[in-house]
Formats: sequence, C-alpha cells, structure tokens
Amino acid sequence: MDISLALGGGGARGYAHIGVLRRLEHEGFRIRAVAGTSAGGIIAAAYAAGRTPDELESIFSKLDQSKLFARAVNDGPGILGLSGAMKELENVFGDSTFADLHIPCGVVAVDIDEGIEIDLTEGRIVDALLATGAVPGVFPPRSYGEMQLVDGAVLNPVPVSLARKLAPRLPIVAVVLEGHAKDSDGGLPGIPLPVSVPVPIVQRLTRTRVAQAFNIFLKSVDVGSRKLAELRLLVDDPDVIIRPDVSGIGLLDPVDVHKVVRIGEIATDAVLPSLRRAVGWPNRFRQMMFPHREQHGTRFA
Repeated sequence: MDISLALGGGGARGYAHIGVLRRLEHEGFRIRAVAGTSAGGIIAAAYAAGRTPDELESIFSKLDQSKLFARAVNDGPGILGLSGAMKELENVFGDSTFADLHIPCGVVAVDIDEGIEIDLTEGRIVDALLATGAVPGVFPPRSYGEMQLVDGAVLNPVPVSLARKLAPRLPIVAVVLEGHAKDSDGGLPGIPLPVSVPVPIVQRLTRTRVAQAFNIFLKSVDVGSRKLAELRLLVDDPDVIIRPDVSGIGLLDPVDVHKVVRIGEIATDAVLPSLRRAVGWPNRFRQMMFPHREQHGTRFA
C-alpha cells in the first residue's frame, strides 16, 4: 500500500509526526514520497534520508531544547535565532542535498518579498529546513539565492499540493498539527530562556508587557495558521487526514518528545480503517477516475 505524506507545521508538536510514521510502517504502508512544512519539513527530510522512526525519536529526545533558539551575531531580524537548531540539523544532514535522499522529498517556504509559495526540492537540505521553519518575526528570514524565505506555514501549513507533485499517482495522507494556543497565567509559554536564569527572574521577565505581547503574537500566528490550514485542506483535498491531539502544546514549548510521539501513534490508529479504504481498490480506482467525487468518511477522518 503505497502512499505519499504531507506533514504539517506546528513547532514542538512536530514530534507527533514520528509516531504517525511508526504506525504507518507497522501497518504495512509504504511511504514513497514525503513533503513537509516547518517542523514537518524537518521530520520529512530526516525520514527521507533513511532515518527510522525509532532513530528519529532517539535523536530528538536527546536534544537540549533550551539551546535550539539561540541567536548568532549575524542573525537577521527576529526575536529568537536558529543557530542552535542549525548545529543540530548539520549533525543530522551535514552537507547532504535533496538529491541524496532515498525517496522524493520537499519542503515549503514563502518568499516574503514576492509573497509567493516556494517549493524547495533541490540544494542543501539544512538551508531549506532553516527557511521552512523561519516563523516571521520570531526567527530571522533565510537568504536563499536572491530570495528572503520564511516559514512555509504562512501560505501552506500542510503541503498536500507538494506531496501530490512529488507522487502524482499516490493517495495523499495529510498530518495536521494545528492545535489550540496554550493558555497561561500571564506567563509566556514557548519562549526558551537559559536554564541558568533563576526562577524568580524568569517569572518576572515573562510578565513584562513585551513578553505578553509576544505571547499574543504567537497565539495569533497559531490561530491564522489553523484557519488557513483548513482552507488549504478543502482546496488541496488529501485522501485522508490524521489529526494528532496536540492541543495545549505551544509552538515553542519544551515538551516530552516520547509523549508527543505517542500522540501521533494514537491518532494514526484511529484512522486506520479510513486509510485502508482510501488506498485500497476498488475505492482508489474510483478516486482516480472521478477525482472530484468526495469519498464520504475519508477526507476528514
């Protein structure tokens, strides 16, 4: 049972993709192509490079999440930086390019000057991943040739369209991680501060107006991304949608990777009957012959 995957963005929620991959493999689905946005792009590229779900869980569970968003001296405009994340990505991918991957893979970014969606399927993988994850205002935009690229979720939170380009004849499984913004008591979920800062100082910093304003900004980005994701899903029409229950996890929250991976596994198990119907014959034949005919009980499983 061959499929193509579209892995959505969602920051810290992205570890749920690992659980989805594990359960799909266990159930006999063969992932022949994978596209991703932001966090989904990182998981997509690592999987396409040959990393197993078990390896991915091990790699990400060992990360020091407090050091991922450090700023470098030459970083562009952004409240946080990606110098720590870049080091970790280079540990995984080195100077590998998309041509080195085992299966077709691509990630989505947005040219902020032209306001257009950019599919990145060639060149150095690390550069593409830093571009697809550059949340505007939070992380610096990434120079890519003559373009200034930001997070692909600005225009395409779940890249079904790219997954279909990579494997036009395969059913598309979309993994949506758009949860609800995390509530707080005036603090700032998601902003990683140095672990050496005393707790009273951290509490005071997170109650400043600037910190609270940034919290509102992050939540606003999240709300817009959720709405846009739903509109894009209606237009791009994946065969099956998997929705891990990642509500309560903020974009930049420190998380227990193992628990988030398990959330992805649970969500995948819930849609296995719909998934088997969507990719099996004769249902798949009907979808190919009548692409505009909705398969009830499948599109929004």
